Amino acid sequence: MLVNLSVTDFVEKTASDAPVPGGGSIAALAGGIAAGLTEMVANLTIGKKKYEDVQEEMKTISEEVVAYKVKLVELVDKDASSFDDVMKAFKMPKETDEEKAARTAAIQKGMKYAASVPLDTAKTAAGILDWIEAVVVRGNSNAVTDGAVAAMMCRTAVLGALYNVKINLGSIKDEAFVAEVTKEVEELEARAIAREKAILDQVKL
Repeated sequence: MLVNLSVTDFVEKTASDAPVPGGGSIAALAGGIAAGLTEMVANLTIGKKKYEDVQEEMKTISEEVVAYKVKLVELVDKDASSFDDVMKAFKMPKETDEEKAARTAAIQKGMKYAASVPLDTAKTAAGILDWIEAVVVRGNSNAVTDGAVAAMMCRTAVLGALYNVKINLGSIKDEAFVAEVTKEVEELEARAIAREKAILDQVKL
Protein backbone atom coordinates (compact mmCIF):
# COMPACT_ATOMS: atom_id res chain seq x y z
CA MET A 1 0.00 0.00 0.00
CA LEU A 2 1.24 3.47 -0.89
CA VAL A 3 0.14 5.00 2.40
CA ASN A 4 2.40 2.65 4.35
CA LEU A 5 5.53 3.91 2.59
CA SER A 6 7.84 6.37 4.32
CA VAL A 7 7.64 9.92 3.04
CA THR A 8 10.99 9.47 1.30
CA ASP A 9 9.94 6.22 -0.37
CA PHE A 10 6.58 7.71 -1.41
CA VAL A 11 8.31 10.64 -3.09
CA GLU A 12 10.82 8.35 -4.79
CA LYS A 13 8.04 6.07 -6.06
CA THR A 14 6.22 9.14 -7.37
CA ALA A 15 9.38 10.17 -9.21
CA SER A 16 9.90 6.72 -10.78
CA ASP A 17 8.51 5.45 -14.08
CA ALA A 18 5.77 3.53 -12.22
CA PRO A 19 2.28 4.75 -13.18
CA VAL A 20 1.26 5.20 -9.55
CA PRO A 21 1.13 7.23 -7.44
CA GLY A 22 -0.05 9.81 -9.92
CA GLY A 23 -1.86 13.10 -9.70
CA GLY A 24 -5.04 11.61 -8.28
CA SER A 25 -3.25 9.96 -5.38
CA ILE A 26 -1.25 13.12 -4.73
CA ALA A 27 -4.49 15.14 -4.70
CA ALA A 28 -5.96 12.77 -2.11
CA LEU A 29 -2.78 13.04 -0.01
CA ALA A 30 -2.99 16.83 -0.18
CA GLY A 31 -6.54 16.60 1.14
CA GLY A 32 -5.45 14.31 3.95
CA ILE A 33 -2.70 16.75 4.92
CA ALA A 34 -5.18 19.63 4.82
CA ALA A 35 -7.46 17.72 7.18
CA GLY A 36 -4.54 16.92 9.48
CA LEU A 37 -3.48 20.55 9.66
CA THR A 38 -7.05 21.62 10.40
CA GLU A 39 -7.25 19.12 13.24
CA MET A 40 -3.90 20.32 14.55
CA VAL A 41 -4.93 23.98 14.71
CA ALA A 42 -8.16 23.03 16.46
CA ASN A 43 -6.20 20.94 18.98
CA LEU A 44 -3.78 23.82 19.57
CA THR A 45 -6.78 26.00 20.43
CA ILE A 46 -8.45 23.57 22.81
CA GLY A 47 -7.54 24.19 26.46
CA LYS A 48 -6.22 27.70 25.87
CA LYS A 49 -7.77 30.28 28.18
CA LYS A 50 -7.57 32.97 25.50
CA TYR A 51 -9.96 30.92 23.36
CA GLU A 52 -12.50 29.86 25.98
CA ASP A 53 -15.44 31.06 23.88
CA VAL A 54 -14.62 28.71 20.98
CA GLN A 55 -13.70 25.58 22.93
CA GLU A 56 -16.77 23.58 21.94
CA GLU A 57 -16.49 24.59 18.29
CA MET A 58 -12.83 23.55 18.18
CA LYS A 59 -13.57 20.24 19.90
CA THR A 60 -16.27 19.55 17.32
CA ILE A 61 -13.93 20.38 14.45
CA SER A 62 -11.16 18.22 15.92
CA GLU A 63 -13.55 15.28 16.20
CA GLU A 64 -15.41 15.70 12.90
CA VAL A 65 -12.41 16.25 10.63
CA VAL A 66 -10.89 12.89 11.61
CA ALA A 67 -13.28 10.95 9.36
CA TYR A 68 -12.33 13.16 6.41
CA LYS A 69 -8.63 12.70 7.13
CA VAL A 70 -9.01 8.91 7.27
CA LYS A 71 -11.08 8.76 4.08
CA LEU A 72 -8.70 10.97 2.10
CA VAL A 73 -5.73 8.84 3.12
CA GLU A 74 -7.65 5.74 1.99
CA LEU A 75 -8.34 7.47 -1.34
CA VAL A 76 -4.59 7.67 -2.00
CA ASP A 77 -4.52 3.92 -2.64
CA LYS A 78 -8.05 3.75 -4.00
CA ASP A 79 -7.14 6.25 -6.71
CA ALA A 80 -3.98 4.31 -7.53
CA SER A 81 -6.08 1.24 -8.38
CA SER A 82 -9.04 3.07 -9.91
CA PHE A 83 -7.86 2.53 -13.49
CA ASP A 84 -7.24 -1.22 -13.07
CA ASP A 85 -10.65 -2.23 -14.46
CA VAL A 86 -10.07 -0.13 -17.57
CA MET A 87 -6.72 -1.78 -18.21
CA LYS A 88 -8.27 -5.23 -17.75
CA ALA A 89 -11.09 -4.31 -20.12
CA PHE A 90 -8.65 -3.25 -22.84
CA LYS A 91 -7.14 -6.75 -22.70
CA MET A 92 -10.50 -8.46 -23.29
CA PRO A 93 -10.94 -10.37 -26.58
CA LYS A 94 -12.41 -8.48 -29.54
CA GLU A 95 -12.71 -11.04 -32.31
CA THR A 96 -16.52 -11.30 -32.53
CA ASP A 97 -19.20 -8.62 -32.41
CA GLU A 98 -20.31 -9.97 -29.03
CA GLU A 99 -16.77 -9.77 -27.67
CA LYS A 100 -16.34 -6.26 -29.01
CA ALA A 101 -19.60 -5.15 -27.38
CA ALA A 102 -18.66 -6.72 -24.05
CA ARG A 103 -15.22 -5.14 -24.21
CA THR A 104 -16.62 -1.69 -24.98
CA ALA A 105 -19.15 -1.95 -22.17
CA ALA A 106 -16.46 -3.03 -19.72
CA ILE A 107 -14.21 -0.14 -20.77
CA GLN A 108 -17.04 2.35 -20.32
CA LYS A 109 -17.94 0.94 -16.91
CA GLY A 110 -14.28 1.14 -15.89
CA MET A 111 -13.96 4.72 -17.11
CA LYS A 112 -16.99 5.78 -15.06
CA TYR A 113 -15.46 4.24 -11.96
CA ALA A 114 -12.10 5.86 -12.73
CA ALA A 115 -13.89 9.23 -12.86
CA SER A 116 -15.92 8.57 -9.71
CA VAL A 117 -12.92 8.02 -7.42
CA PRO A 118 -11.25 11.42 -7.91
CA LEU A 119 -14.69 13.02 -7.82
CA ASP A 120 -15.09 11.46 -4.36
CA THR A 121 -11.69 12.91 -3.42
CA ALA A 122 -12.74 16.38 -4.55
CA LYS A 123 -16.07 16.23 -2.70
CA THR A 124 -14.45 14.98 0.48
CA ALA A 125 -11.70 17.59 0.43
CA ALA A 126 -14.23 20.35 -0.27
CA GLY A 127 -16.04 19.32 2.89
CA ILE A 128 -13.12 20.54 5.00
CA LEU A 129 -13.14 24.14 3.75
CA ASP A 130 -15.59 25.55 6.30
CA TRP A 131 -13.65 24.01 9.17
CA ILE A 132 -10.42 25.45 7.80
CA GLU A 133 -11.97 28.90 7.78
CA ALA A 134 -13.13 28.41 11.36
CA VAL A 135 -9.66 27.53 12.64
CA VAL A 136 -8.07 30.37 10.65
CA VAL A 137 -10.52 32.99 11.92
CA ARG A 138 -11.21 31.78 15.45
CA GLY A 139 -8.44 29.30 16.20
CA ASN A 140 -5.08 29.79 17.88
CA SER A 141 -3.52 32.79 16.14
CA ASN A 142 -0.04 31.33 16.61
CA ALA A 143 -1.05 28.57 14.18
CA VAL A 144 -2.86 30.74 11.64
CA THR A 145 -0.27 30.02 8.95
CA ASP A 146 -0.86 26.29 9.44
CA GLY A 147 -4.52 26.96 8.73
CA ALA A 148 -3.52 28.94 5.65
CA VAL A 149 -1.45 26.03 4.36
CA ALA A 150 -4.45 23.76 5.02
CA ALA A 151 -6.56 26.01 2.79
CA MET A 152 -4.00 25.90 -0.02
CA MET A 153 -3.59 22.13 0.25
CA CYS A 154 -7.35 21.69 0.26
CA ARG A 155 -7.75 23.75 -2.90
CA THR A 156 -5.00 21.69 -4.53
CA ALA A 157 -6.74 18.48 -3.47
CA VAL A 158 -10.04 19.57 -5.00
CA LEU A 159 -8.67 21.01 -8.24
CA GLY A 160 -6.10 18.25 -8.70
CA ALA A 161 -8.71 15.53 -8.28
CA LEU A 162 -11.07 17.31 -10.65
CA TYR A 163 -8.44 17.37 -13.40
CA ASN A 164 -8.43 13.58 -13.19
CA VAL A 165 -12.22 13.53 -13.41
CA LYS A 166 -12.12 15.74 -16.50
CA ILE A 167 -9.59 13.64 -18.39
CA ASN A 168 -11.62 10.49 -17.75
CA LEU A 169 -14.87 12.16 -18.83
CA GLY A 170 -13.32 12.63 -22.26
CA SER A 171 -13.48 8.87 -22.82
CA ILE A 172 -17.02 8.33 -21.56
CA LYS A 173 -19.79 8.07 -24.16
CA ASP A 174 -22.77 8.36 -21.79
CA GLU A 175 -23.71 11.98 -22.49
CA ALA A 176 -26.12 12.28 -19.56
CA PHE A 177 -23.48 11.01 -17.14
CA VAL A 178 -20.87 13.38 -18.58
CA ALA A 179 -23.23 16.37 -18.37
CA GLU A 180 -24.18 15.61 -14.77
CA VAL A 181 -20.60 15.11 -13.60
CA THR A 182 -19.34 18.14 -15.54
CA LYS A 183 -21.85 20.35 -13.72
CA GLU A 184 -20.69 18.94 -10.40
CA VAL A 185 -17.05 19.48 -11.36
CA GLU A 186 -17.66 23.12 -12.27
CA GLU A 187 -19.44 23.79 -8.98
CA LEU A 188 -16.72 22.15 -6.88
CA GLU A 189 -13.99 23.95 -8.78
CA ALA A 190 -15.60 27.37 -8.36
CA ARG A 191 -16.26 26.76 -4.67
CA ALA A 192 -12.71 25.63 -3.90
CA ILE A 193 -11.17 28.64 -5.62
CA ALA A 194 -13.53 31.14 -4.00
CA ARG A 195 -13.31 29.61 -0.52
CA GLU A 196 -9.52 29.46 -0.55
CA LYS A 197 -9.35 33.14 -1.48
CA ALA A 198 -11.88 34.07 1.19
CA ILE A 199 -9.91 32.14 3.82
CA LEU A 200 -6.51 33.50 2.87
CA ASP A 201 -7.89 37.05 2.80
CA GLN A 202 -8.56 36.63 6.52
CA VAL A 203 -4.99 35.65 7.36
CA LYS A 204 -3.48 38.75 8.94
CA LEU A 205 0.28 38.68 9.52
